Parts: sequence; structure tokens; C-alpha cells
Amino acid sequence: MSALRARVDADKCIACGLCIEVCPAVFEAEDDGRAVVRIAAVPAEEHDACRDAAAQCPVEAIIVEQSDD
Repeated sequence: MSALRARVDADKCIACGLCIEVCPAVFEAEDDGRAVVRIAAVPAEEHDACRDAAAQCPVEAIIVEQSDD
């Protein structure tokens, strides 16, 4: 079964918070404001929001991938 996974490139993240606004079920802020992924596998009902967050990231710090887990 294919799963959707997200990750944040911490070196690119500028802590704008957009991903957290768009998809709070998947993304949260660290103490420094940078985004991190809250959950390993993105729930099916959050796939669209997660992809939208990645598309809207102004520095392309969010990577969304299908995995075969």
C-alpha cells in the first residue's frame, strides 16, 4: 500500500508559518518557528491540504513523496 509522507528541509525553511496554516494536522512549529512534520504518514483526508502546503511554500522547503510502506 502506498503512503504519502512529508518532510521539511530545515535549511530552507524561513518560518513563515504558511504550511501550518494550510495543513495543521501535518505541520507544526519548532521553538525557533521553523516547521516540522507532526506525523510520519499523512492521513488520506489530509493529502490535498499537505500537497497544497508544499505548493504554497515560498522557499520550496516541503517535500511530499509517495512511499511503499
